[in-house]
Amino acid sequence: MTVLREGYSRSLFAQDAMAGVVVGFVALPLAIAFAIASGVRPEQGLITAIVAGFLIALLSGSRVQIGGPTGAFVVLVFEIVHRHGYDGLAVATMMAGVLLLIMGFARLGAVIRFVPYPVVVGFTSGIALIIAASQLRDALGLQMESVPADFVHKLGAYSESLHTINPWAVLVCVATIAIVRYWAQGLNANPESAGRADWRDGGGASVRTAGRNDREPLRRGSNRAAGAAPA
Repeated sequence: MTVLREGYSRSLFAQDAMAGVVVGFVALPLAIAFAIASGVRPEQGLITAIVAGFLIALLSGSRVQIGGPTGAFVVLVFEIVHRHGYDGLAVATMMAGVLLLIMGFARLGAVIRFVPYPVVVGFTSGIALIIAASQLRDALGLQMESVPADFVHKLGAYSESLHTINPWAVLVCVATIAIVRYWAQGLNANPESAGRADWRDGGGASVRTAGRNDREPLRRGSNRAAGAAPA
């Protein structure tokens, strides 16, 4: 409704369409990865990202609303699935939706301003550590039937299975990390060809775009580039 009221040109549509394609390339594989890390089937993560992304774009309260899979929920979803199964996850999702509606109508979004910065950093760092620990089995190629949900027990189970390390899995893991690390450095070293705009989502993905004039400020209502929002 906001878009129709304020006006929406063909140029803005072309820019938004390009941003949507970029976000799709980033968000869809990310949704599959988060689904696997959360203990559910890959297609469930893919369907969730498509349906939720469409609803966010259709019903959002802002024309520049950004939505997408976030790594912060991997820990919560994995724990719920481990304890209560997929049915419990569906119930928890509906409960969370009701709570979000209540908080939205109560205008509680401004409360985030009063959360101290160390709390936000500590929360994000803790989630990153837990997600990294949950992926060690695949990163090292360990032969394990199941992985404990608790962090400490998980590390103990890994240590007991270290004799099953797969060197090829370790090589793929190290190569992937190196590509992500040094490719980003290459883009930062050549901003003219990569574009000056840099958006990062909660999952660490980076999206760069180059406009006709990269020094031109972002016009109101123009969504020239958007990043999928992990985390």
